Amino acid sequence: MKELVEVVAKALVDNPDEVVVTERTEGRSTIIELHVAASDMGKVIGKQGRIAKAIRAVVKAASTKDNKRVDVEIV
Repeated sequence: MKELVEVVAKALVDNPDEVVVTERTEGRSTIIELHVAASDMGKVIGKQGRIAKAIRAVVKAASTKDNKRVDVEIV
């Protein structure tokens, strides 16, 4: 899942070198944190959060295939 978020984020931003994705596990769920440059934050979130919702939906769909719960946080 981490690689999926990283590929999508790098395609969206102007500074792909500054994209950092970390993954941590808390109990039965996995949290993926996405760090981008401050100037690219709007591109990752999108108008009214539409792009962020789309990223979360894609990750959720991919994670249900593996019977896992994965949350995406944009930091």
